[in-house]
Amino acid sequence: MPLKKMNFKKINPNLQKALEENAITEPTEVQADCWSTLKSGADAVVVMPEGEGKSATIAYTVIQKLEKAIGESTRALIIVKDKEAVLQMLEYFEKLGKYTNLRVIGCNDRTDIDDEKNIISAGMDVLIGTPNKINAMFSGAGFNMNTIKIFVVDDADELFKLRYDSIVQRLSMSIEKTQRLFFASQLTERIEILADKIMIEPFLFGVEDYEEEDYD
Repeated sequence: MPLKKMNFKKINPNLQKALEENAITEPTEVQADCWSTLKSGADAVVVMPEGEGKSATIAYTVIQKLEKAIGESTRALIIVKDKEAVLQMLEYFEKLGKYTNLRVIGCNDRTDIDDEKNIISAGMDVLIGTPNKINAMFSGAGFNMNTIKIFVVDDADELFKLRYDSIVQRLSMSIEKTQRLFFASQLTERIEILADKIMIEPFLFGVEDYEEEDYD
């Protein structure tokens, strides 16, 4: 019996195949609502409770946008809260990016920054890391941030509570033009404040009173 297909319009067939193989076949209400907006390149804040597929949503959104390895410069930057979150996100990219040749690297506060810089310089599509490591990597490495096509912050509610919003803002300011996405388990004032500062007419998904509304 064939698996049901994820009901997304104009999804990359290779991504579709990987989703089916990993039994991701029924989108949640929020996943279905935000798909077209995220695919379009618009800025957005997506609120999804734990266990609702937040990490998977980030992975397949980035895979859909990038599709395949191109050039040497990093095109997607994903900030996550800790080492465990890095490993989890890497696992999703390994599974859902199975039929692509996207180059993905994960780094955290304890990994070797010099080795990572060398790997990235040789060619990388997706960089996943903790705020401090990403900040250290780009502040002195001389990398061109303007190649970043999609800039994602996962668990933004938790990270901003720990005052990493200043690092996120600084990194964002280094990118001339990109899609900016915040994912969180709950909407907080800090998320709204920073979204208004760095995003262009952001959409908000997953909060009943604002769903699919521009809250700028």
